[in-house]
Amino acid sequence: MFHGNIDLDSAMPIESSTICDVLFERGLYWASGRSGLVDFVAAHKWFNLAALKGRKDAIALRQEVAEMMSEAEIAAPQREARAWMTMH
Repeated sequence: MFHGNIDLDSAMPIESSTICDVLFERGLYWASGRSGLVDFVAAHKWFNLAALKGRKDAIALRQEVAEMMSEAEIAAPQREARAWMTMH
């Protein structure tokens, strides 16, 4: 747990491109099984969010993951992505 202080006056803003990179990395994490578990629903969600935030290569990976999923399985991460977007 972080116990330090954050100096908001000298903090640098995060570049907008950084967010889509983090979302893309989360998609890779779940698609590749780095956690020990491949989760196509989670991967699709994060690739979808990365694509919405401007990461062009996330579109192809989202499609690749979707090809291994049923229509019902695809609906779940789409709902989760919409919910995430409304909260963030």
